[in-house]
Amino acid sequence: MSRNFYILAATLGFFALVSGGMALVPSGFQPGLPANGTLWRTVALLLLLAALVSALIGVMSHLFEQVDRRSEQARRAARRRRRQP
Repeated sequence: MSRNFYILAATLGFFALVSGGMALVPSGFQPGLPANGTLWRTVALLLLLAALVSALIGVMSHLFEQVDRRSEQARRAARRRRRQP
């Protein structure tokens, strides 16, 4: 589950870099695209924030999955110790 959030964060981060790069390109090279650099910077900032939130969710879900896995292992180990004299 957390891998999906990491992939989403990487994709959003890539598009944030592309949008940030588009803010630096002169408007003559962008036929048909918004030439306003502040629009590109705003989009880049929003995409970067979304990527960071997605990465945070991915890290937190990975930590909770690890806690669940380790508590399950500890529970099984305790059960085995109780069964063996």
